[in-house]
Amino acid sequence: MLEMVQLASGAKWGFLADDGQAVSGFCMMMIMLILTYYVITRARAGFPIPHIRKIAGLEALDEAIGRATEMGQPVHISSFRSTVDQQESWAFWVYLAHTAKLCAQYDTRIINCVSDEISLAIHEEIIQTGYLEAGRPDAYNPDDVRYMSNQQFAWVAGVIGMLERERPAAQLLIGRFFAESLVLAEQGNLIGAIQIAANDSAFQLPFFVATCDYVLIGEELYVGAAYISRDPVMTGTVVAEDMVKMALFGVMIVGTLLETFKAEGADNILRTWFNY
Repeated sequence: MLEMVQLASGAKWGFLADDGQAVSGFCMMMIMLILTYYVITRARAGFPIPHIRKIAGLEALDEAIGRATEMGQPVHISSFRSTVDQQESWAFWVYLAHTAKLCAQYDTRIINCVSDEISLAIHEEIIQTGYLEAGRPDAYNPDDVRYMSNQQFAWVAGVIGMLERERPAAQLLIGRFFAESLVLAEQGNLIGAIQIAANDSAFQLPFFVATCDYVLIGEELYVGAAYISRDPVMTGTVVAEDMVKMALFGVMIVGTLLETFKAEGADNILRTWFNY
């Protein structure tokens, strides 16, 4: 018993520097990597993997674009920070491609406001490809992909001005946002737009929930992107992540039971492992 306590509080194996759970953390990381690779390989090969259910906000996406089409008004979709080094950007680009294709099919204008000059070229290419896939490349208007500013509130001011002038019937705020989230959503309410937001920041989600019609909360941003794209890598990653979470919930339940009903003086093997 004394030896186990000294082992748990002594030096770690050093797989992860300065980590109090070095060995257990390393093991979990390896399990996650192997499982993710396995699920992605199955998805690429066409074998069945667990199904990703459709989220209510995704169903509203088609409804919002359809409403804009009926009213003859444009659709606005933007993410404030959509640089290539942000994971939210990769998810946002899936939504952007999907929205562009639907707008092209319905002959509805799509407006995208950009805050990064490098991302501007990416957004132009994504939207143009959406129009091409819809069979309407001539309807693409490069002027509707607009670089506002790389300064936060200068960008917001430009977007608000666009909303007031163009008055889109649908506003999609998807990706990374900061203090500008409430400003944009309030302006969308003022012009009567149906609003859908997707964000993984606990600081900004309350503002979106209070002001938008539909909100994809937290990791639903990435799950929705996987559902829309049907990309094996994105889908496999989400499925593997959920499988690991379910396994961890099981470990928590087993550990709780072991801790609750352990014999007097006995040690909880799970706690010892996680602390080592």
